[in-house]
Amino acid sequence: MPKLMSIEEADPNVGKRVQVRGWIHRKREGGAIMFIVIRDRTGTIQASVKKAMLKQKEWDAAVAAAIESSILVSGTVKKEPRAPTGYELEADSVKIVGSSEPFPITEYQSAELLLDNRHLWLRSQRMRDIMKARAYIFRYLRKFLDSRGFYEITPPLLTKAGGETGADLFEVDYFGQKAYLTESSQFYSEVMAFSLEKVYSFAPSYRAEKSRTIKHLAEYWHLEPEMTYYDNDMNMKLQERLVSNTAIMLAKNNADLLKNFNVDPQTLLKIKPPFKRITYEKALEVLNEKGADKKWGDDLGVEDERLLTEDEEKPVFVTLWPKEIKPFYMPVNPKDERTVLCADLQAPKGQGEIIGGSERIWQMDELKERIAEVEKQKQIKIALENYQWWLDLRRYGSVPHAGFGLGAERVIKWLLNLDHIRDAIPFPRTINRAYP
Repeated sequence: MPKLMSIEEADPNVGKRVQVRGWIHRKREGGAIMFIVIRDRTGTIQASVKKAMLKQKEWDAAVAAAIESSILVSGTVKKEPRAPTGYELEADSVKIVGSSEPFPITEYQSAELLLDNRHLWLRSQRMRDIMKARAYIFRYLRKFLDSRGFYEITPPLLTKAGGETGADLFEVDYFGQKAYLTESSQFYSEVMAFSLEKVYSFAPSYRAEKSRTIKHLAEYWHLEPEMTYYDNDMNMKLQERLVSNTAIMLAKNNADLLKNFNVDPQTLLKIKPPFKRITYEKALEVLNEKGADKKWGDDLGVEDERLLTEDEEKPVFVTLWPKEIKPFYMPVNPKDERTVLCADLQAPKGQGEIIGGSERIWQMDELKERIAEVEKQKQIKIALENYQWWLDLRRYGSVPHAGFGLGAERVIKWLLNLDHIRDAIPFPRTINRAYP
């Protein structure tokens, strides 16, 4: 039995008889010889298959095999400059493991067809490369926090609490009770921080926003660290180090992947702290100088984010936002009571917000005052009975703390310079898509 070889190991196996297993990527026939390009998770290699070298049954099966049939090929590895990757497998045995029907995806297909066939489109080189980069980015994010004494926690995804806003939630029937898919695991991270001091959750979050922008998903992966005795400045410093480390690790370790997306690794190597910080008030001035019409209390839309960072090479913090457009758990800025102690991190070149973070109100009296203020301002009633467990944190040994939420797919979209966030996740969930 020949040695099983992954395709990326072709060079050290030149002259050796090996076995390669994968799927038929392309096939070209010409009389008594055919060329089969095989892919596995590491790359592609061309196999030259001669009729004279195979049993008739093997040859007939290879001739009949369609694109995406799974295949086992044994043969000798040779250097071949004319082959697509510079190596060729001179086959002496071919086995079709699973035959394929005519593949429904060909060149130049519409985005909708590719989304309908996402389960098959994930086999394409582009999607394979994105999913590899996604796995590496997840690994670097976790490794950074783990190396700094953080503990990863596992929060529930079903909750009675409304999270940041209490709006835009997916409601579910939980054995006759009203519950929701979580829009944030922050409150549970806060609970665990009062036990373990520095924690993070890395789990899905759900937003029922009826948004059709290129940066919104209804289900996305949310990295949410929470730290005791951190203030807003310390929070931002942690964020910029985390983002910088992830960008630099990707550039150093995965430059080959980045080049497939026309991303120069050198641009990511420059993503080093400190990041520029501007106040929300200053951001409005910049935007209005560029022709926008923004007034105090307006949120920033996709076009605003583009204008704000289109000329930046590194991410930019927008700090001290108006309290009326931020959640009730953010403390009021003692130096300007119009604002709260928070910051959003905007990716450069108009890629948009990737992180939102703040200090948390940690004293009960202040929290109750803020909740009452929000209820009056927005003419709503916050169902505090669903938050008693979270309010208990302020009753039993509360401490100052801060945290943030990072949208993993937004970071992936930025680092790989993707056109749409839906390509940053294997199975995108958007306002009009829950299949496959």
